[in-house]
Amino acid sequence: METESEARSTATALVFATTVAFAAAQDYQIVKVASVAGATIDGLKPKTIFFTDHRIDETSDKGAFSRFDEWTRSKPNEAKFLNIFPTFKEGMVHKIIDGSKKEVKDELQMYVTEARFMLSRPAASVDLKTFAKLSFIQSIDPSIKHEAIKPSDISTLKDEKGQNNKNPDRAWCEGAGVTACIRSTYKLEGKLPIGVALANKLRDSERKLSDSIEFESEMRLLSGSDLDEAGLQKLTGIDTPVAGMLEQNMFYVNQVMRFGKLIAVFQPNPVDAKSTITTVMIALAVGSSTLDQKKKYENVPVLRNLVPSQVLLGNSSFNTGNSISAGLPNYVRNRIKSIAEILDRG
Repeated sequence: METESEARSTATALVFATTVAFAAAQDYQIVKVASVAGATIDGLKPKTIFFTDHRIDETSDKGAFSRFDEWTRSKPNEAKFLNIFPTFKEGMVHKIIDGSKKEVKDELQMYVTEARFMLSRPAASVDLKTFAKLSFIQSIDPSIKHEAIKPSDISTLKDEKGQNNKNPDRAWCEGAGVTACIRSTYKLEGKLPIGVALANKLRDSERKLSDSIEFESEMRLLSGSDLDEAGLQKLTGIDTPVAGMLEQNMFYVNQVMRFGKLIAVFQPNPVDAKSTITTVMIALAVGSSTLDQKKKYENVPVLRNLVPSQVLLGNSSFNTGNSISAGLPNYVRNRIKSIAEILDRG
């Protein structure tokens, strides 16, 4: 893992690097496709990103979210790699319903995106160790603040919903391939903090919303025997050897989301061995109870633009900026653009 002193030694360079990365990333163009794995490699040009979040209508939530149980049933191979861990299932939580405390299933819905871009150098020359560290995460989005933490500092077991994220196979931030353990904080931008304050007035005795998103994650670098190469080739639709995979597991989130996962798979370009095809997939698990609050917000005139599903998808007047406050689609697009640019610069 990267030490605290190593992280500090890169701070000055990161201030410059993040500015350059965000500006230069705009050179990358998003091309929406029905399926990344189904799009022809021949059509992938330099500075182009194939992308899909499976939405049918950009102005609504139609097609954006799929129920967790349906996702794991209909796309088992995708779920194998993008679930927080392979055996994860929706857990049970306690809620006050009609004045009584009851145990109910913590139902989730998945927002899954796929992206693909080309690096103009052979896969064998991409030094993934350079990117499997805290400084790489810091360089993606300067609006989010990150710090290195120890495995003993993680928050997974400190609330009921988080307890279900305990990995039965290993402790988070420990085990094969782990390179960094990270705590991240993002302060909501624009009018969203005002919206949060208004929404809290509707929540009565419910747990109050925060105007900051806090999450903890680990970075992993997997290669060789640590990889399920056949499964990854099926996932990406490319049959060349997998040179390596970067993985970020977001195992704790303080609100709205239950977990998140990003994988970046690197393979030689099957039509040009001098270049590398990088497939990036991101899965975010959102609580169904959050998405189901539509009527509660619609019935209050001042909060009609704060319907959770619309805010999450960037279709609200409360959305702003280029980070999480912009909504998941814009945030994910901008994050992938920055990743592509950083990797392209090498």
